[in-house]
Amino acid sequence: MATLGPDPRPHSQLASTSIQSNISGNNVPTNRGLERALEEGANSGFFNLSARKLKEFPGTASNFDLSDTVEADLSRNRLAEVPSEVCHLVALESLNLYHNCIKTIPDTIINLQSLTSLNLSRNQLCALPACLCGLPLRVLNVSNNKLVCIPEAIGQLRSLMELDVSCNEITALPRHIGRLKALRELNVRRNLLCVLPEDLAELPLVKLDFSCNKVSTIPVSYRKMAQLQNLQLENNPLQSPPAQICMKGKVHIFKYLSIEACRSDKMPDSLYLPVMERLSLSRPDTDSGVGSDNGDKRLSATEPSDEDSLSLNVPMSHITEEEGLSKDDSSEHISTLTGTPQPTNTHFFDTTLHKASPASSKGTHIAMINQLKEAVELLQDPNRWALLRFCYNAVFLRTHKSLESVDPQFTMRRKMEQLREELELMEQLRESIESRLKVALPEDLGSSLMDGVVLCHLANHIRPRSVASIHVPSSAVPKLSMAKCRRNVENFLDACRKMGVPEDKLCLPHHILEEKGMIKVSMTVQALVDETSTKQALFT
Repeated sequence: MATLGPDPRPHSQLASTSIQSNISGNNVPTNRGLERALEEGANSGFFNLSARKLKEFPGTASNFDLSDTVEADLSRNRLAEVPSEVCHLVALESLNLYHNCIKTIPDTIINLQSLTSLNLSRNQLCALPACLCGLPLRVLNVSNNKLVCIPEAIGQLRSLMELDVSCNEITALPRHIGRLKALRELNVRRNLLCVLPEDLAELPLVKLDFSCNKVSTIPVSYRKMAQLQNLQLENNPLQSPPAQICMKGKVHIFKYLSIEACRSDKMPDSLYLPVMERLSLSRPDTDSGVGSDNGDKRLSATEPSDEDSLSLNVPMSHITEEEGLSKDDSSEHISTLTGTPQPTNTHFFDTTLHKASPASSKGTHIAMINQLKEAVELLQDPNRWALLRFCYNAVFLRTHKSLESVDPQFTMRRKMEQLREELELMEQLRESIESRLKVALPEDLGSSLMDGVVLCHLANHIRPRSVASIHVPSSAVPKLSMAKCRRNVENFLDACRKMGVPEDKLCLPHHILEEKGMIKVSMTVQALVDETSTKQALFT
């Protein structure tokens, strides 16, 4: 008969027995689960050992045939390095080592010549070995580590399509990154980048994320990224393009880069000086005036002044004969200036250029080319400065009437005046809008008006409720669709008609939507303001 009472065994023996029972009770299910996962991996080719607090590859794996494994998941463990056992799985195609404590990658990883996807994110890597670039990787994720650079051998990954090096301490991208001709997605977010390599423009990128860096300039060559769909660049001290352009999206950024590229490609004043600017005119050997006692010795009697040189920089095809000056007179005058017999090629200065008919246009072009060749020959003459002075006197010191009869815009002065008038109209447009709406418009006035929102608000300010509904962007949809922009523009033009703006002063919708007729837009707004001001004055 059993009796209740204290157990006669010592206390230490009881404690050891309970510990053994706890260990056996806890470990057996864990070992069984691990073995079950390895057994499934041997059968299916995919083993999942995620979140098992492993510090090393399980030794019981040797009991299973894992040689045909194509996918392995060892994420969320405590591995300090890539297990050597994994490096011998030569059929492995995908390896996930996310969220471990890996500090080094062994050179034996080069054995995985079938590996196409490697995830080493959220570890403690300080460098990537060059042998890693000898794998046929298509996806490489090394984000959230302690990397300070990317090896130059990264250019060997010719099949790489996705590269994620975000959340590291990288200061510069390797110059050979432009060799990744298959790269579609590049994420360099949250690093220490100051400069973006121009070679990225040659890659077929679809997604580019360089947000949270120290980039101040986007290279103008990036405008050639025709396949780019997703561009993330926030939290950068960008100066080119400016912040107000970047906020509008990829289309405006690329438009800005295209404009900057045109500016950098153009020579100074190349719009007005296409011919003479390219002729190398060496000045005569005269005293420059430096160190001379008399300042009058600085220029010779036949050397043109700075004003003459500037005026001579006009297209030679625009040079015309002064009224009343015949060929014979001009030839004799040149001969008098040079003091030499007139050569046969001096008919270049016969500036009577009649407008050719369509049938003779080809011959006119050939004649112009011949004249340019003769101009070069003449400029090599020792007395070329006298010839050029005659050219200047014959062309520019003429009556205003003769200039008007030839071409009212053929001189630089005319073109600059036209440009100044356009700029004044744009400033009037900006002032009219800002003074009434009490807002500050960005530098790119055309892009700020293209969605029609500001113009509709202006119409409502002049006459309340003249535009019944306005489509405006929101935080969820920061950019209006083209259809909504067109409705806003058409509503604005309808409001202008209702307020009495004549049709001949109304711009067309594409002038606003495509930013191709800002002068017409300025005239429309000015007419709207003048019309309403006149009516208000009559009522008062």
